[in-house]
Amino acid sequence: MAMMAAGVAVAAGTGYLLYSIKNGPRTQEKGLMFDKNYNGQITSGMTILQNSDSMLKKGDVNNSIEEYAALFKGQTGKHSLNGLETTDGMLSSEESIAARQEGYRTMVNNFYDLVTDFYEYGWCQSFHFGPRWKGETFLESIKRAEYHLCSVLGMRPGVKALDVGCGVGGPMRNMAIFSGATCEGITINEYQVKIGNKYHEQAGVGKICHTTRGDFQNLPGFKDGKLWEGIDYEGQDWSGRFDVAYEIEATCHSPNKTRCFSEVARCLKPGGLFAGYEWVVLPDRGYDAKNPTHVAVKEGIEIGNGLPTLATPEAVVAALEAAGFEVLDHYDANQGVHDECQVPWYDTLDGKWSLSGFRMTRAGRSMTHAMVSCLETLRIAPKGTTHVSAMLNATAIDLVEGGKKELFTPSYFFLAKKK
Repeated sequence: MAMMAAGVAVAAGTGYLLYSIKNGPRTQEKGLMFDKNYNGQITSGMTILQNSDSMLKKGDVNNSIEEYAALFKGQTGKHSLNGLETTDGMLSSEESIAARQEGYRTMVNNFYDLVTDFYEYGWCQSFHFGPRWKGETFLESIKRAEYHLCSVLGMRPGVKALDVGCGVGGPMRNMAIFSGATCEGITINEYQVKIGNKYHEQAGVGKICHTTRGDFQNLPGFKDGKLWEGIDYEGQDWSGRFDVAYEIEATCHSPNKTRCFSEVARCLKPGGLFAGYEWVVLPDRGYDAKNPTHVAVKEGIEIGNGLPTLATPEAVVAALEAAGFEVLDHYDANQGVHDECQVPWYDTLDGKWSLSGFRMTRAGRSMTHAMVSCLETLRIAPKGTTHVSAMLNATAIDLVEGGKKELFTPSYFFLAKKK
């Protein structure tokens, strides 16, 4: 009871600060690839809940999470939004997967409306993992994974690159600064477009980085150029426009990879290269689709990350070939995940007991979740915010388990050439 009273007191004090702080639009310190508003546990929580750039109004959060949850109907497990403790594997049924494939635009857009700020709070502006060696910081490993793509794609000044599913543009900015190439990113989420283009300008790369709102299943120039009702590409046609393309843990959201990769191929010049890192399960390393525990981990990752279903490496390669690419190379960039000289890719999700790593420990995530819960109870945080926090906490556990058992990797690398 004393702990609960203390928690309510902290939440009440935080609530007072939330109302007393005048939050303007998000800003980024020049030269830094992270938002200065996300530098502290409490102040970062305030920024998440009172972000003036958000596309969601206070009453929209719960509606958005309910729409999102509806696309995962049939799931009754511990990873679902209702917090139960058993799983029946129904998310892996053909009917359940088909529903998410059909509703992927709503699913992915709602997902990133809900989680973008949480991601940036815990992960900075590059929302992905990367192989990591001992002696290397987390952010160094993230940049190295991005620079590897620059290297294999031959990115340099004068090269036009397409970033497929660019998020808020952290990788794009890092890669443009590193290589000098011009980068155009596309994301389905309007909020990410809004803050991404703002970050490009604030980082001083606005002339070589730009983000467009769109669907990587239907890139500009497709049919009549329209995306969906009320949104179009203003007559743009990207056919044959780009020298190279890349995706970083983004096309896992695709409901049809062959269609997505075919659209990328259409936008590349003849002989153009396409590289990326894909989220996959690993049947050759341990994943067993008949093992209920493995299926539960897979489904938990899907729920917590807005995915229709996780593919296998073989399915990714087959989709690239069907889309008109020659696959030059493919392998798990985390194949040495448990070598003694490497730091597992999931290590950061386990968290470290340090000032910089505490927020990613289970205790740190629990503290953030408790704060959000108290603020929602006090009607300071929007209704539904607690569900978002719980979903992300649950999927972090699944990702760690999937990594430890080598059931899953977020970094299946591929390099392909347009025929």
